[in-house]
Amino acid sequence: MAHFSRLDENNNVIAVHVVNNSDLQDLPFPESESVGIAYLTGIHNHLFWKQTSYNGTFRKNYAGVGYTYDPVRDAFIGPQPFPSWVLNETTCQWQAPVPRPGEGYVWDESTLQWVLR
Repeated sequence: MAHFSRLDENNNVIAVHVVNNSDLQDLPFPESESVGIAYLTGIHNHLFWKQTSYNGTFRKNYAGVGYTYDPVRDAFIGPQPFPSWVLNETTCQWQAPVPRPGEGYVWDESTLQWVLR
């Protein structure tokens, strides 16, 4: 199975579709991408697609609805959870300004710190 993100004109992920490997001629990524795009375009009459990796082996993160595809980084980036969080350029994941002290803590944006639940 392969997964393809359906993008709007601003590279926002609006859906994720599963495609059988046989419909991709059993090709590996990246060869499978163009075959998958042609297949999905034929079904949905939609032109903007990017293949995504369920286990993150390419394009940094598995795409989900609300994510954005960044063509410069060739990565899917999730929504910024809080205004104070910054994007880790290596992982393309959002990070709090201070490390999480452990399980059971949630971020409090008003105090910019982790608090115990």
